[in-house]
Amino acid sequence: MLFSALIIVIGLSLFEAVSSVDNAIINAEVLSKMGVKARRWFLTWGLFFAVILVRGILPFLIVWIFNTKLNPLQILSATWSNDPLVSESIHKSAPILLVAGGVFLLFLFLHWLFLEDKKLGLPITEKFFMSKGIWFYAMASILLAIIVWFAIKESSLMGFGAVMGSSLFFITHGFKQNAEEQEKRLLGNAHSDLSKLLFLEIIDTTFSIDGVLGAFAFTLSVPLILLGNGLGAFLVRELTIRNIEHIKKYIYLKNGAMYSILILGIIMVLHSFGAHIPEYVSPVATLLIISFFFLKSKKHLKIKVD
Repeated sequence: MLFSALIIVIGLSLFEAVSSVDNAIINAEVLSKMGVKARRWFLTWGLFFAVILVRGILPFLIVWIFNTKLNPLQILSATWSNDPLVSESIHKSAPILLVAGGVFLLFLFLHWLFLEDKKLGLPITEKFFMSKGIWFYAMASILLAIIVWFAIKESSLMGFGAVMGSSLFFITHGFKQNAEEQEKRLLGNAHSDLSKLLFLEIIDTTFSIDGVLGAFAFTLSVPLILLGNGLGAFLVRELTIRNIEHIKKYIYLKNGAMYSILILGIIMVLHSFGAHIPEYVSPVATLLIISFFFLKSKKHLKIKVD
């Protein structure tokens, strides 16, 4: 039991850290254009906001959204106790949460595969899909229709959960696209440090949604999610402060994060339909995938140096 929990926390931390590398890069670039006082504030109180408030509250909020019959205090107590009535309610709502999170993650992967610029970690496959970028919206629509078709046979709420996952993807994707434009403007010196701080906090919140939703593929235990995501977020902050340029040299880490997201999305959808998948599968798959692309990045870096 303890070993299983340890594997889950390690997998969660690694997934959170690697999937947030883009976030760390944005943070580092914007921070480089800010005053010393503002940088210090972000790296202290910003850490508290990102780890304690955002990543601390989001899992509880997500569980509560799918268990509205329970009040927030019941949700809070259930995560730290073994109240059978509350635990039963949470497990009954799990298929709705899992299908929503699964659809979100699958859309996230498909958008990256079809439309986003990337270093080609699997050149033949990724180059092919990038050449068919226009098909992203068709593929996403067909996938959603198939999942909803089978989900509503289980329950109408599961069908609604799948649609919620789709909506959440497009909402957060819109924020991220806007963030790219805002980043270009903020990197100039015309904006105040306060506006840059607000921008970084909004970006942190948006990126944290990916990690928190993906965490439910590892476990439904909120304490483990809090611990794993918190450690991962702390690691991202350390990367931001210390050696982000070094991390950027590992060019295939993003590929590893996205293929992990694909596996986690599939696991969540299968879980929602009642498939029994041991909890260790998600963290082990994440560790293997990210290790593969880390070693691939390291090999590329060595060749480049030579």
